[in-house]
Amino acid sequence: MIKRKYMRTRQLKPGMKLDHPVVDRLGRNLVARGAELDDYMIDSLLKLGIMSVYIQEGEEEENPEQVPTSPEAEKNIERLRTEDRAKVTLSVSIRERVSTGIQFIYNNTTSEEMVATTESIADDLMRSIKSNDAIAIDISTLKTSDEYTFKHSVDVATISMIVAKQQGLSPEEVREIGVCGLLHDIGKTKIPNAILNKPGKLDDDEFALMRQHSTYSYNMIKDRAEFSPAVCLGVLQHHEKINGSGYPMGVSAEKICPYAKILSVADIYDALVTERPYKKAYSQRDAVEMIMSMTMELDITAMKSFLESMILYPVDSIVELSNGEQARVVKNIPHYILRPVVVGLTSGNVYNLGEDINCANIIIL
Repeated sequence: MIKRKYMRTRQLKPGMKLDHPVVDRLGRNLVARGAELDDYMIDSLLKLGIMSVYIQEGEEEENPEQVPTSPEAEKNIERLRTEDRAKVTLSVSIRERVSTGIQFIYNNTTSEEMVATTESIADDLMRSIKSNDAIAIDISTLKTSDEYTFKHSVDVATISMIVAKQQGLSPEEVREIGVCGLLHDIGKTKIPNAILNKPGKLDDDEFALMRQHSTYSYNMIKDRAEFSPAVCLGVLQHHEKINGSGYPMGVSAEKICPYAKILSVADIYDALVTERPYKKAYSQRDAVEMIMSMTMELDITAMKSFLESMILYPVDSIVELSNGEQARVVKNIPHYILRPVVVGLTSGNVYNLGEDINCANIIIL
C-alpha cells in the first residue's frame, strides 16, 4: 500500500519516488508521478522554486484478477446487453490535430494564429460530435494529451459542448462554448511554476494570485474581435458560483452568463478526476457525488444536463459491487449515472441498481 509523505525538497534523497507529477506553467509534465528521483531531478526542482513535494512510501497494490463468467451470467449478459448512447469519439487524425493545436495555443497566446487555431479545434470537436450524433461522453476515452493543462482544456471543452447540446443550445452556441472551454485556463500561463506545482495548500497571497487566472484569460482574449462577448464572459466567469461565493467578481446566479454555468460544472468535474501536484485524482463516482452535492453553488439545469450526458461505467466494463461480487455492466440508465444494470459474473444475478428497490443497499465501489 502506497502512503504519501510530505517533505522539503532539500531533504530529498536519490531513490525516493515522487507521489505527484511536476508540471511547468503550460501544463507540460516535467517529472511523472512515481518517478525515481536522482540528484539532477532534485536540483531541478529547487531551481524551479518547488520547495516541498509528496513522496511515495510502499508499493502499489495489484488489482484483483477478473473472476470467470458463469454460464448463467453469460446468458443474462447476452439477453440484457444494451449498447451505450452515442458517445463522442475522436479519430486518430483529429486527436493529433487537437493535441498539436492546443499546445500551440498555450505556447503562443499573443500570436495572430492563436484565434484560427482555437476555431479549428472547436470545428474538429463539432465534427466529432456530429459524426455519430453523439449525446454522451466517456471522459476516459478522449486521451488527447498526457499534459494536464492541454488535456484539461480539451476535456472541459468537449464536456461543455455535450452538456450544451443536451440543454438544447443551437449548434453555434455549442461551438462557442467549446471555444470557451479551450481558452478558459489560458491565463495560467502567467502563474509562476512554483505556485502551479505546490503540493500543499496555497497561502493567502498565492491563492489570490491563482484566482487571477480567469481575469488573465479574459484580458488575453477580450480585444480579439473574433471572440464574441459571450465567449469572453464565459471565460471570465467560469469560477463564479450561483450563491455569489465564486470569483473574480463574486456575482450570483442572475449575473452569471449561461456559458459559464455549464463550464463551471465541466471544469470542476474534470479537475476532480485528474491528478495534480497537490492532490490525487478522485474516482469518477466520488467526483459525481461531489458535483451532486453542490446544489448551492452550481446551476441546477447545467448539473442535470451534465449528469444525463456522462457515462461513467461503459457497457461491458467490469465493476466490483459492495456485496463482494464482480459484475459486468450491461445497460446504462441516463437518470441513474452511478447505478447501471449489472450482472454478477459468478452468480449470474441481475442487479438493476437504479430502479430495483432490492438493490438499494448495493453500490459500485
